[in-house]
Amino acid sequence: MSKKFSVDVLIIGGGLAGLSAALRLADTVKIAIISKGELTESASLYAQGGIAAVLDEEDSITKHIEDTLNAGGGLCKKDVVEAVVSRGPKNIQWLIEQGVLFTRESGEDGYGCYHLTREGGHSRRRVIHAADATGKAVEMTLGEKVKQHKNITVFEDHIVVDLITNAKMGQTGNQCRGAYILERSTGKVHSFASRCVVLATGGANKVYLYTTNPDVSTGDGIAMAWRAGCRVANMEFIQFHPTCLYHPKAKTFLMSEAIRGEGGKLRLPNGARFMEEFDPRAELAPRDVVARAIDNEMKCLGIENVLLDISHKPAEFIRSHFPNIYARCLEYGYDMTKDPVPVVPAAHYTCGGVITDINGRTDIDGLYAIGETACTGLHGANRLASNSLLECLVFSEAASNDILKNLPNYSLTKNIHDWDESRVTNSDEEVVVSHNWDELRRFMWDYVGIVRTNKRLERAKSRVDLLQREIDDYYGNFRVTNDLLELRNLAQVADMIIRCAMQRHESRGLHYTLDYPDMKDEHSPDTILVPDNYSVDTAISA
Repeated sequence: MSKKFSVDVLIIGGGLAGLSAALRLADTVKIAIISKGELTESASLYAQGGIAAVLDEEDSITKHIEDTLNAGGGLCKKDVVEAVVSRGPKNIQWLIEQGVLFTRESGEDGYGCYHLTREGGHSRRRVIHAADATGKAVEMTLGEKVKQHKNITVFEDHIVVDLITNAKMGQTGNQCRGAYILERSTGKVHSFASRCVVLATGGANKVYLYTTNPDVSTGDGIAMAWRAGCRVANMEFIQFHPTCLYHPKAKTFLMSEAIRGEGGKLRLPNGARFMEEFDPRAELAPRDVVARAIDNEMKCLGIENVLLDISHKPAEFIRSHFPNIYARCLEYGYDMTKDPVPVVPAAHYTCGGVITDINGRTDIDGLYAIGETACTGLHGANRLASNSLLECLVFSEAASNDILKNLPNYSLTKNIHDWDESRVTNSDEEVVVSHNWDELRRFMWDYVGIVRTNKRLERAKSRVDLLQREIDDYYGNFRVTNDLLELRNLAQVADMIIRCAMQRHESRGLHYTLDYPDMKDEHSPDTILVPDNYSVDTAISA
């Protein structure tokens, strides 16, 4: 039987953004967290490298800002970059206070005791980490605190169907009132009323055939915000991580950026290095440069992968710095201390998303978006390595402060209509969903991948249009399921990626097209998509 729930703040997503927002709010208000699987199953959990922040006296806020702007291809919002970078040290201290155990350099107190590594695009060592499993350390620590907090209720194994707004309730105004949420184990759709909703659902990289992301990264928050009336921007900028382990059983195992930061070299099958031909920074060039270089070599030489080699470093250094990666590679027959490891690029990070302001506000009152779901202006056309978890922390803090300040202005509506299933039936054609899922991911990989052309994008657009019509018809006639909801969201974000890519007639950052190989002037605008139900009255400044 369907149920009704009421809370002050509904947080959708259990990654670093969602967990940290919940902990910052819970001493004051009642929170519900919605998680598709187990609470901590998110892209944050699998983040290996660490969190970029200025923690060394030889580093500076100015240098971190410059590195971020340089990586962003001229599309970063400088005021946002300055705000995020300057708040970094404070937020790292907050994590330490929560009990996160970062890797130490020595036994001394203070920041000086923590080991800092360097990743592509960074001019200094500034990535604080917990060995090579930073995301896991952070997620498990915060997850335990969330589960123990009396004001937080966690709903695992639930997926959001859609947001509830005034328009959905037949009322005037443009406020988010809650969400309809499917309990996956029972198939029942429950209604959640809330004064504010925080979207922290991560990115959309399961739209691609090969990705480093977990199965939950299906663009849910971006798609549901769009359907509710929020603008979306810069979806063409999909970051492909250059080095995903190439093995049929490895699925999506990431070979951390930090391996190259600590001296790892990229080689062809004959042992020759190639990165210096593409960029003077070689293996430490930004991810878009490295991914395109690998893609180019694979296509030109007709090879299935390149090699990542750190075997020239002492064996104990490798085992101590990358214990989890070392152990996983051994499972697949590769000893990093002796031999190079086969790698390929894979879809990794969504730089675009729901447009927000500096406090995480969207175009709808009471609706916030933080983390990878949001387009804040921090990343521009390309994310600087390890700025993602930093963004989660800083914007969870900013959004939480804004929510506490404005919560008295948002009323709680308890008369939300029950989910109506009176005109739908159970599907007897689930194969349609699985077939469309496979088709979508394959043509996105083939036509909207690392290197694009007008013809490829046109082919992709015609296919996604057909898929969306089929999915809408299916959605209107059958009861919702987890797979159907994810497919619906993936098709929506795929359409956004294609439309944004078709509008950008240049190559910039992560968007590279053979038809427009050059970058225009540095003041090229964001690519903004506006939904039909967009309201100017509550819109934020983009």
